[in-house]
Amino acid sequence: MGYIENLEKLNSEMIEELANSVRINSAMSDAVRTPDGEVYPFGKGVQDALVHFLELGKRMGFEVHNYDNYAGEIVFPGDPGDETFGIIGHLDVVPAADDWMYGPFNPVIEDGYMYGRGTSDDKGPVMAGLFAIKAIRDAGITPKKNIKIIVGLDEEHGTESVEHYRDVASLPDFGITPDANFPVINGEKGILSFDIAQKLKKHTPKEGLVISKLQGGLAANAVPAQARAVLASEDRTKYDEISERVKRYAEESGYDISAKKTGTSLAVEAHGLAAHGSIPEKGLNAVSILMEFLGKLKFAGDDVTEFIDFYNDHIGFDLNGERLGCKLADDKSGKLIVNVGTMEINDEVATMEINIRIPVTFDSTEVYAGIESVLGANQGIVKVMDEKSIYIDPEDDFVKTLMAAYKEYSGDKDSEPIVIGGGTYAKHFNRVLAFGALFPWEEDRMHMTDERISLDSYSRMANIFAATVYNLCCR
Repeated sequence: MGYIENLEKLNSEMIEELANSVRINSAMSDAVRTPDGEVYPFGKGVQDALVHFLELGKRMGFEVHNYDNYAGEIVFPGDPGDETFGIIGHLDVVPAADDWMYGPFNPVIEDGYMYGRGTSDDKGPVMAGLFAIKAIRDAGITPKKNIKIIVGLDEEHGTESVEHYRDVASLPDFGITPDANFPVINGEKGILSFDIAQKLKKHTPKEGLVISKLQGGLAANAVPAQARAVLASEDRTKYDEISERVKRYAEESGYDISAKKTGTSLAVEAHGLAAHGSIPEKGLNAVSILMEFLGKLKFAGDDVTEFIDFYNDHIGFDLNGERLGCKLADDKSGKLIVNVGTMEINDEVATMEINIRIPVTFDSTEVYAGIESVLGANQGIVKVMDEKSIYIDPEDDFVKTLMAAYKEYSGDKDSEPIVIGGGTYAKHFNRVLAFGALFPWEEDRMHMTDERISLDSYSRMANIFAATVYNLCCR
């Protein structure tokens, strides 16, 4: 019996084991130390998900390795000393509220879908990869390359898990991470996060209008949906004038911005539309709305005015670095992307956190050089993160093999390899590409209420992964 036929035979078990995994709430929590001194660095739920997955691999007859409860792997050995192919995913999930139809950790199948947290991100794709190699082994096929299913445990929050794995384990020579979209993602833009900061002199309402506090956004890699400034002045008659100006600005611009007296202050609040920082064009930045309005006011301190003017003159609603000195683009991956994710102003410092996606033929050196050319004398950059881009040519045999498996078992003959602005585990390994597992025609419910996976898609992705492993490792 061939490996595809084996997958059909294993389909019920594959669905059952995904449900068993989804029942485990593996949202990351505080580290746990057991009475015998063992440490679960990402919490009990994540540990339970790792143990379940490794025990399943062991029952299937594979080698399993637990790397200090930071990461795990299931190994299908091939010829000793030959290359190793990896399927790299994660078992942790984002936290879930209680507004689900069936509950986030109570997997239910309805209308051809399994509902539950982690079904699509990333337990379903990882489980499909495991059953793909089981189907190959059950067909009596011995691979010519070693094959590993590698699972990280804190992907939704950081990189500690994968960094530990890199330090202690033998790394794959090439592979895939099924934690994004089909077809092949042959490139990921570089990701840069940094703060632009400016120290401020303390000014009081006696001197005129001041910003007591401004805060907007939650994270660098998300478009802020809300931003709020608390203004204060000893001359309270200014509040009515500012409120009227807010009203006119809202009417003229169409933006959602309002003003409300609160105690001895006036709060101005702007609402935008949240989106991922890699696709800010799908959102509307509330910080940009608020800063554009504040630029119309006169403040007591020239320093805070300087910071606001810098924002409006060099960032504003631009998404591609047009006025920030870093308007870069290439044919392989398109334009540079800029997202201001957070903003904070108090009586000591003004800070904005910026997330940039860099086209694959450029690097952070060129971005920083451009930005520094437009910075004011009182502004500085605080570097936070710099992830290099990855790119493999679409004509590379590796990419072509992945595409062939995708086209054969998806039925999609038209899609081509794509480059994304997001980042996956591919950035932490050599010659690894994101491959699946969301199909182009599917609704993306990852991280959302009622996350789900189509059982038809679940079966298709297992076929695609099995064909990929066979073509790359067994022929």
